[in-house]
Amino acid sequence: MSEPAAQAQPEVIAVYDRTGRQTGSAERARVYAQGLWHASAGVLVRSRDGERIYVHRRTETKAVFAGMHDCLAGGVLGPGEDPADAAVRELGEELGIIVGNNDSPPQPRAQVAWDGEWLGTPMRCHLFAYELRYDGLIRHQPEEIAAGWWWTDAELRAHLDDPAWLFVPDTRVLLPDLLH
Repeated sequence: MSEPAAQAQPEVIAVYDRTGRQTGSAERARVYAQGLWHASAGVLVRSRDGERIYVHRRTETKAVFAGMHDCLAGGVLGPGEDPADAAVRELGEELGIIVGNNDSPPQPRAQVAWDGEWLGTPMRCHLFAYELRYDGLIRHQPEEIAAGWWWTDAELRAHLDDPAWLFVPDTRVLLPDLLH
């Protein structure tokens, strides 16, 4: 007789208060359904010469902002996780960029609280943005990234000016601090 398949445990993420202090943890689905404050870390990958930004399109299967474009590789923080550590983790998971001991880590660029909405449900998130200068190989995590390409700041701005072009709304609030 075979063993029953192990059931996947629900993902638990850090819960924050409005001021940005971690207050506990909860299942991701509950955080999203109830609009609880949480935190995410994202990394803008810019070419070493500073002229281009890596832009990508999220897969249609993402729980939040499915199919939208973004210029940050990122994700939510786990309980007790430091935003800088989450940024490095997400680079590895989403884009296959491994920051080693001899590499410069992603540099902090901005921090904002975003009190928005997604499909009629409140979304409240403390956003920590970083930047990494990088020209190496990028390998998408197929469950999260559908496609990606390099653009100049001007090319990204031109697309952002088109209201029909779907772009992740929480990253949009960070862009004034991230673009040249």
